[in-house]
Amino acid sequence: MKFDYKRYGKTLRPVIPVTIRHGEIEIGYHVLVDSGADLCIFHEEIGTALGISVRAGEKREVFGVGGKASFYYLHTITLSVGGWPYKIEAGFMPDVAGRVMPYGVVGQKGFFDLFIVKFDLLKEEIELKTRS
Repeated sequence: MKFDYKRYGKTLRPVIPVTIRHGEIEIGYHVLVDSGADLCIFHEEIGTALGISVRAGEKREVFGVGGKASFYYLHTITLSVGGWPYKIEAGFMPDVAGRVMPYGVVGQKGFFDLFIVKFDLLKEEIELKTRS
C-alpha cells in the first residue's frame, strides 16, 4: 500500500487515512506515522465519538519530546489501514501535545509491529507492507 505525504503549511508529514472502529461505530481519521511513538494515540474526542467511555480505560502516562507528561486511557479498537482491519490497543488522550492536533499518531505497538514501513520523503510517499 502506498500513501502520499500530506502538506501542513510548508511542512510535509507522513499522514495517512485510516478507519477506527469500536463496536458498530466507525470513523475515518488521519494519523501521523511516527516511528518514535511507543503506541497509537488518538484524541479523547475520537474515543467519545466511537462510544467509548474513555476515562474508564487503564490510565497511563507518556512523555513528549519537550518532557511534558500527558495521560492517556487504553482501549481496544479496530484500526483499518487500506481496508485491512487490525484489532489493537490504543490510547485516547484528553490533550494531545497540549492542543488539539488535526490527526492522531500511530506508533511502534499497534502499527509498526503490523507493517514494514518505508518512508520516501523525496517521492513524498509512504509504503506499507503487511507482515506475514
